[in-house]
Amino acid sequence: MMEVKANLSENNNHPSKEETFQDLFTQYYPHVVRKVMIVVKEQSIAEDIAQEVFVKLYHTDRTTIDNILGWLTKVAINTAYNHIRTEKRHQARIDKQQIYENDSVGSVEESYLTLEKIKEVQNTLMKLPERDRDLLIMQFSGYSYEEIAKSKGVEKVSIGTLLARAKKRFKNFYMQERREET
Repeated sequence: MMEVKANLSENNNHPSKEETFQDLFTQYYPHVVRKVMIVVKEQSIAEDIAQEVFVKLYHTDRTTIDNILGWLTKVAINTAYNHIRTEKRHQARIDKQQIYENDSVGSVEESYLTLEKIKEVQNTLMKLPERDRDLLIMQFSGYSYEEIAKSKGVEKVSIGTLLARAKKRFKNFYMQERREET
């Protein structure tokens, strides 16, 4: 280790032309792993990131780097933080997927319950007299009082009363069915 520090001070952090990539890797790899460990706290991940840093160094023109140790340190720290951000995004996607899956399970249950309610309403409607059933269906389909009156051949002023009576009968039948089920 003293040899690394002595070597650094001797050549002022500038690699000589004779220094090969392998020499740089051997000399600086432990330093890069330690710097990455400060950020990621896991040895195996730190070693993977350190290797990634050296791949970047391999593909970089080393003559443009004034201070190899400083460059390696900076790239190592940045790569470690990028790794953490990537992991957080990945975890967020997993969490979002789990929420979606939980919601879709709830949606299936809600859909089933909604279908059951629709069937109950349909069964109750079928127990009503035809005129009451038609009046209620037309009203909830968006027909105006005038359109309903014309369709049923009654005065427009009587539609409100007829609908109120149909709703009351529907409610009574519906409540009676609910009581019978329990």
